[in-house]
Amino acid sequence: CTHIEFYNTYSDLGMSSWELPDLREGRVKAISDSDGVSYPWYGNTTETVTLVGPTSKVSRFSVSMNDNFYPSVTWAIPVSDSNVPLLTRIKRDQSFTTWLVAMNMTTKEKIILQTIKWRMRVEIEVDPMQLLGQRARLVGRTQQEQPRILSRMEPIPPNALVKPNANDAQVLMWRPKRGQPLVVIPP
Repeated sequence: CTHIEFYNTYSDLGMSSWELPDLREGRVKAISDSDGVSYPWYGNTTETVTLVGPTSKVSRFSVSMNDNFYPSVTWAIPVSDSNVPLLTRIKRDQSFTTWLVAMNMTTKEKIILQTIKWRMRVEIEVDPMQLLGQRARLVGRTQQEQPRILSRMEPIPPNALVKPNANDAQVLMWRPKRGQPLVVIPP
């Protein structure tokens, strides 16, 4: 994760947002978006291959990653006891850098083989009073930028290899139009 903005607007009352304070405030350049289990790697099924060596023959491997975006948004203001649906807009802007890395398990040396970047941006207008199927309308871009394999390898920021990962570093904030911001869910 190298950039993240998640905003949900609720009428003219304010907005909620998932935020990564260290990333937003520039204290770190990136935060790992790992699964939190195979840390710091994204996963340990199709995302990893183990080669036992030394070997004298050429070997081919397929490594794949599937990143699915499953946001959850509340209809009501997240700091309210009311279930009145006031959601009017959803905005997401998130960029990723992914590295394909070979690692010597004995020496822990990491060799970057590929650097891949992509960005996801979505903006949706919401009218919760409309009928099901008519409540949301895409107002932003209809096509997303496709992943790009860079011709030059970028170094991995050291903090992306240590905890916390993105899910453990994010906070849910409520930012009212009037009054002080409130942490709804701490890191």
